Amino acid sequence: MATEGLEFAGHSLSRASLDACVKCTICETQCPVAAVTPLFSGPKYVGPQAERFRNGESVDHSLDYCSSCGTCTLVCPQGVQIAELNSQARAVMKADHMPLRDRLIGQTVLMGKAMTPVAPIARAALNNKPIRKVMEAVVKVHADAPMPPPQSQTFEGWFRKRPTPAGPFPRGTVVFFHGCAGGYFEVETSKKSVEVLEHLGYQVLVPKQGCCGLAQQSNGLFAGATKDVLKLCDDLRAAGKDLTIVSSSGSCTGMLKHEAHEIMGVDDERLKDVGTRIVDMMEFLLDLHEAGELPTNFAPIGMKVPYHAPCQLKSQGIGKPALEVLRLIPELEVVDSGAICCGIAGTYGLKKEKYDVAQAVGKPLFDMVKATSSELALCDTETCRWQIEKSSGVKTEHPIFLIHRAYGLS
Repeated sequence: MATEGLEFAGHSLSRASLDACVKCTICETQCPVAAVTPLFSGPKYVGPQAERFRNGESVDHSLDYCSSCGTCTLVCPQGVQIAELNSQARAVMKADHMPLRDRLIGQTVLMGKAMTPVAPIARAALNNKPIRKVMEAVVKVHADAPMPPPQSQTFEGWFRKRPTPAGPFPRGTVVFFHGCAGGYFEVETSKKSVEVLEHLGYQVLVPKQGCCGLAQQSNGLFAGATKDVLKLCDDLRAAGKDLTIVSSSGSCTGMLKHEAHEIMGVDDERLKDVGTRIVDMMEFLLDLHEAGELPTNFAPIGMKVPYHAPCQLKSQGIGKPALEVLRLIPELEVVDSGAICCGIAGTYGLKKEKYDVAQAVGKPLFDMVKATSSELALCDTETCRWQIEKSSGVKTEHPIFLIHRAYGLS
């Protein structure tokens, strides 16, 4: 499996797109990392330009400073898959010297299972400066980097023990995918998503489910990521055929829709099936609204809140559905951050050597959030929320929190 993944990374069809590069440097001007550090040569140089010289060996090790935010691919007028090329090249470059840290931080389910039974202790430890300094010295995770918030109850535990809704379910049935963070660390986001779906008249099925492999993929661990994403596809498919799969984990949704196939080369009917049926929670609500099927009897919320659309959401090409849905709530003023990236990029901003870069990338966003509201900010993906909250000091939640509140469910 590892050999197959790296073979794809070295000879993928993404390479065919590099000859379309006309060296216009638009990707260079929009790259959030190249804008704040000389340690990264820029997406054009480590991407299509360096790819022409790669023959099994890396020619520019600054490639490791690419955050894989995907901005370069999005802005390229020629359709060059720059971010995908960079991710594949990094996997090949790191294959024979993968840091232990990069292996550990990809084990999200293991972390969740280990911390849940001792959540108060785990929280205290992760907020303890001396302990974090030891972690930084030993594991190379920066002492000030945001950490996942351990919870005493998993989403699965809540869903299993709660009273089962009796129905009827006039809208039919959907499957809910919560992702690792939504299962262990962002439990309230998952709970509120399910409660909104049920309020709208859906029966919600939550099959037992594992990791999508995104954290491993972003660190170049294609073998483990491929195994995890296909097992997850089996899990989700077990809930029933042809059912829409709704998720409030924007980054994991992107892995199933795009990254597993385009970056790792996973060509499997199970992934194709799940990838075409899964939809982001806010996109799902917007689709209902555009079809005239979303109740808009929202209670007013007199607030001004900043909203940041994360990179993983942008890469799915769905626009900013949260902005459109939130603006249906009376008296709620939602301000688009306009920022390219928060800097965290999954696990990128956790790493000791990249922490300062990540903070510099996110600074315009943090400043905007603080200037807009001291009470609440909104963002669709988990690690981005942790980054924004830690660096701005403003509580940051998924947009579903305000939808839940406006429906009178909170």
